[in-house]
Order: sequence, then structure tokens, then C-alpha cells
Amino acid sequence: MITRLAEEERLSGAVLHAATLYLAGQVADDTSLDAEGQTADILRQIDALLDQAGTSKRYLLSVQIFIADMADFQGMNRAWDAWLDPNHKPARATVKAELANPAWRVEITGVAALPPVLPRPDQTETQYA
Repeated sequence: MITRLAEEERLSGAVLHAATLYLAGQVADDTSLDAEGQTADILRQIDALLDQAGTSKRYLLSVQIFIADMADFQGMNRAWDAWLDPNHKPARATVKAELANPAWRVEITGVAALPPVLPRPDQTETQYA
């Protein structure tokens, strides 16, 4: 089964298939922000998509970050480091790229797993690991 989340005119914000969530490239809603602010905005959007799919950043497998200007690398990393769960770091690549909208400083995409569903020995309900 394939589930599409946050559908827009040309794409879905995320697609869920076989316990794997594929995130579309996420960009800042507020393009007036600097790269650090845009990154924080994007990470809030990613948290919301992960939550909608029933997972979290703990289950991120890989992330690709596209940055328009490498001079913004440290600012982007400050927002990333503030958000990152240090015990569950995904694989990550960061690439300088010309983004579709010149006001976008950062775009982030990634892949996450769904948490495993485990039977509870004392109940018939399930719990997430």
C-alpha cells in the first residue's frame, strides 16, 4: 500500500510505502529568514510530516541537504545541531545547489523508517518501539 501525505499540485510532501517514508524536498515557508532560520523552519515541517506518518527523527535513515551558498553552511549546521537527536543521527549529505527559487537558501529531503510495532505480552494492543 502507498500513502501520500501533504499532497500539492505537483508532488506529495511525503510518500509512505512498506514501512519507509520518503520525504520530498522541503523548503522554508518564510523566505525572509536567513539560512539558519530557514533550516529551523524546514526541520519543523519535517517533524510534522514524520509525526503525520507515525514516526520521528529518531527513525531518519538518511538526509540530503541542498544549500544555495556554502557561506550559509555554519548557520544551517547550527539549526541542524539544535534539532538533531545525537543518539540517532541519520546518514547525511550536504550539496551546494542552485535552488528553484532564489529566495530559498536550503532544501532538505530524506528517508525514514516507521518504528517497529511490537506485540505487548500483557495486552492485545500493540506498542511502538
